[in-house]
Amino acid sequence: KFGHWKDTAVMLQGRGVWNLTLMFLQQWIFTTDEDLDLTTFVPTISYPSDGFVQPFGDSPLDRENISENAYIQMINHAQRYIYITTPYLILDTQMITALAIAAQSGVDVRIITPHFPDKWYVHPVTRSNYRPLLRAGVKIYEYTPGFMHAKMFVADDEVSIVGTTNMDYRSFYLHFECGVIFFLSSVSHAVRNDFEKILEVSREVTLQEEENIGAPSRFMRSVLRLFSPLM
Repeated sequence: KFGHWKDTAVMLQGRGVWNLTLMFLQQWIFTTDEDLDLTTFVPTISYPSDGFVQPFGDSPLDRENISENAYIQMINHAQRYIYITTPYLILDTQMITALAIAAQSGVDVRIITPHFPDKWYVHPVTRSNYRPLLRAGVKIYEYTPGFMHAKMFVADDEVSIVGTTNMDYRSFYLHFECGVIFFLSSVSHAVRNDFEKILEVSREVTLQEEENIGAPSRFMRSVLRLFSPLM
């Protein structure tokens, strides 16, 4: 139905696992009201690392938009390039501005989204965000073999994020999400290599084709955009 389902995951070993374990246990205790001794879950085995690893969690129950802030921080500090994969591209003004400024400053900004949607009503809203980004110089591609479900950021071969956070309102403001930041790690090179392989089977979206969208499609996108905060 969705063609090839593209996703990405990372495996952590050692102390970096503790943050993710703690996130899970907090949810478990909240749900079950079980009394647990958290110290019994602390990892005791250390593994060598070639960089810095920082897992993080994001919750709709506080006032901190950790995932969106982490993404914007990466975009603002990118010097040469920032590559992004996301299943949904439903952005607020702050994120659009950050991406546009980066591209206009000479940073190679590339985003890959799905060519085949999993939700018909979300895909037109994703595509409605293409035009302002393309006008600013952002390069946008659609993954043609199927559905792009991976959420990856990588910048300048130095820093990357792999996690659960989509580039949409629901992930940024309404969902429990988590991710892992890698700095000066070989994982960032692996993420870039994966992105480049995905790029080979993706179709570039041009500004001209977006400018030539027919009136019915443009109207449908405009109507569906009204519901962006729920997507």
